Amino acid sequence: MGPVDVIIIGFPGNKFNGRIAPAILELIEAGTIEILDLLFMMKDAEGVVTALEYHEFDELLGTAVTGITVSAPGALGLDDAEEIREDLPLNSSALAIAFENTWAAKFVDAIRDADAVVIDQIRIPAAAAEIVLGR
Repeated sequence: MGPVDVIIIGFPGNKFNGRIAPAILELIEAGTIEILDLLFMMKDAEGVVTALEYHEFDELLGTAVTGITVSAPGALGLDDAEEIREDLPLNSSALAIAFENTWAAKFVDAIRDADAVVIDQIRIPAAAAEIVLGR
């Protein structure tokens, strides 16, 4: 198994439109990632929060994420929802995506076969890397 990441994508103004779904599907089809679970949260202007697990998406999101399947439903749970809810501004939504980096599974096996261990792993957000690298 490759390392697992959880990314939380915010949508100010509750403008979730599903336009990221094709990019996710492309990564899945290429064998780059496997989606473990998805969790959607929405906070209205009054602070009322709605949380949806993947099996509930059709109720609110329609076909915005059609074609994305999850292999470990429930991996993102109530603790994750509570943490996201605290940081979610009014009139905004967030999509939490837990995914396995399947591209790295062979690398993980090679580390294990070499009797080595990963001491630390650091993820630098793309926006920060672009600033540092001047791109």
